[in-house]
Amino acid sequence: MNIIKNIIFDFGDIFINLDKPASLREICKLLPDFNLSPEVADMNERYEKGRVTTSEFIAFYRTHTGELSEKDLRFCWNAILKDFPDYRMEFLESIAKSEKYRLFLLSNTNEMHIEWVRKSMGEDQFMKFRSFFEVFYLSHEMGMRKPDKEIFEFVIDTNQLEAANTLFIDDTPENTEAAALTGLQTWNLIPGKEDIVQLFEKNYRF
Repeated sequence: MNIIKNIIFDFGDIFINLDKPASLREICKLLPDFNLSPEVADMNERYEKGRVTTSEFIAFYRTHTGELSEKDLRFCWNAILKDFPDYRMEFLESIAKSEKYRLFLLSNTNEMHIEWVRKSMGEDQFMKFRSFFEVFYLSHEMGMRKPDKEIFEFVIDTNQLEAANTLFIDDTPENTEAAALTGLQTWNLIPGKEDIVQLFEKNYRF
């Protein structure tokens, strides 16, 4: 196994805790007949890729959900986002300060979620978090999302990384499986059973 020189981190359930079923659960409290149709799923994916604006996204949902208010929609949409424990920030900071690795963030996200994160963390803390990474990749700014192969190839090629010396960490199996096909080493972290602070206890060569 090659020595790790670069680490690419996911964001959700790696640093910030998520409640993934929460958005659908909250919408269904207001609209019991709501279902995640292929059309809705496609819109969610397009929003994560930045193919539609927040205004267009909200308008689509309001039309699709019988005029659900923008305030209620924003609450439901952001319900997935939970806390960002201080100990994880401290752990990341210690890695960054060691200067042993090139660090990158690669997250499937969208404008509303990032706005919530910035407000929840506070601008200073958010910018501190961002500063620990050489590049801070967000899907809606890139026009790509995981698990599409192109997003991993883009990060590898743009930053001239050796895939075999690079560890990609994500909580979603389909993302780590896709990353492995590009030659990246991977850790499919299982939320609730594992934590990012256990990184150097894992069976990788650092």
